[in-house]
Amino acid sequence: MKLIRRYLIAGLLVWLPLWITLLIIKFVVELLDNSLSLLPFAYRPEALLGVKIPGFGVILSLLVLVITGFLVTNFVGKWLVNIWESILARIPLVRTIYAGAKKILETLFSPTGQSFRKVLLVEYPRAGLYSIAFQTGNGSPRLNAEMNKEFVTIFIPTTPNPTSGFLMLVPKEDVVELNMTVDEALKFVISLGVLQPFKKLNQD
Repeated sequence: MKLIRRYLIAGLLVWLPLWITLLIIKFVVELLDNSLSLLPFAYRPEALLGVKIPGFGVILSLLVLVITGFLVTNFVGKWLVNIWESILARIPLVRTIYAGAKKILETLFSPTGQSFRKVLLVEYPRAGLYSIAFQTGNGSPRLNAEMNKEFVTIFIPTTPNPTSGFLMLVPKEDVVELNMTVDEALKFVISLGVLQPFKKLNQD
């Protein structure tokens, strides 16, 4: 029985990660493929060619994103985007959601930004216990002045789902910056601590 259990676990370790990977890829492909539903039925591949082409929506989505990026990076495109955003800014609820979402994405994708670029170690949920955290920004000058301390904004992810967690403002002196990449930290969190980059750090 021990031998069978060993073989069963070994088989799961081969097929389960592959299955999860395929599920995620399938979800992303189907999500992008749904962009075809925005086209009138007469212009969809199944209507024009008489057959459904899997993945055509993915190619169409990527093409639209590239073309949009090309258009908005020139002078005329920026002018049109400014007009569009000025219209959205006049709609009470929409302007709040749009401005917040855009600010977050600009911060995350900015090559010079500090969001999710640093992996930190903080004492949480109490003194003596430590958690992995990501620095999402610096504390506001007003807060730093009122508290007479320099703060950083951190995100402590939950495990095994790192998309949920806790947002905290912590004095900079109370965090320890780790020589660890974001990918390594995410693997550590998602794997419940099984994949430990600390071994590599200790060897270095």
